[in-house]
Amino acid sequence: MPAQPARPERSGPETASVMDVPPFKPSLVKAVFRDVTPMHVSRSAAWAAASVTRTVLTEIIDGARRAASAEARRKLIPGDLLSAIDRNVELEVGSRWYDHSPTFRGLTGVLYDAEGVIVPSRQRGRSRRPSAVVGAHRFEAGVKRLLRSQGVTAVPAMVRDLDGIASVFLTDLARDAAMVVREGGVRRFGTVTLVMPGEPAPPPLLKDPLLTLSTRRGDRRTIGRDDILAATTMQLFGGTLRQRALTEARAATQNPSAG
Repeated sequence: MPAQPARPERSGPETASVMDVPPFKPSLVKAVFRDVTPMHVSRSAAWAAASVTRTVLTEIIDGARRAASAEARRKLIPGDLLSAIDRNVELEVGSRWYDHSPTFRGLTGVLYDAEGVIVPSRQRGRSRRPSAVVGAHRFEAGVKRLLRSQGVTAVPAMVRDLDGIASVFLTDLARDAAMVVREGGVRRFGTVTLVMPGEPAPPPLLKDPLLTLSTRRGDRRTIGRDDILAATTMQLFGGTLRQRALTEARAATQNPSAG
């Protein structure tokens, strides 16, 4: 029986572009946005948000895959997620999920009251309005597609963490995009530059193209593609992940069906 060819390693931009169609469908994106805002979401905005979420989740899975590969495993476990985030601070997104997942227990800190007594964690109750945590299961199919695209599988707890992070990230993206529309731009625009210890900081960019997203044009009732791009700059650090997410979201909206 002939030997199977080795699966090529994928990293960087190739990893985030393994599929032409985002695994998180625009219809799912619009459902998440409806939980956050009554504003209309344009088709191009839905495609852009789906693309950004795909890029972020693919990068997280790739980091976890590398951690598992170091132990000769192809099934991801929650520990691989922690290793990926520990190796790359840009992957620390959807952090509100951390309070709900056993994977991150002990990392989010313990709260004490004025008497030094540990404050018990909040009990999760039934919500009349779907939240990012309650609706996390909606992302399972897309997460599994992304896992397959990288030639790995994951234990149920890991899939649940990826579901939750995707749901929280997209919900936060929706809130920021709605704020951009309401405020007419990014009022608290900023950028973060990651510098290794001992290395000089790069000179500031006098004509940063991202600054063009700080002021918006258009009505105050519709979330458009550029509002998603502006929200992305608020959700992600100013590193390679943010730039890749912006680039791929722009490319995704060039598709005629995303007009």
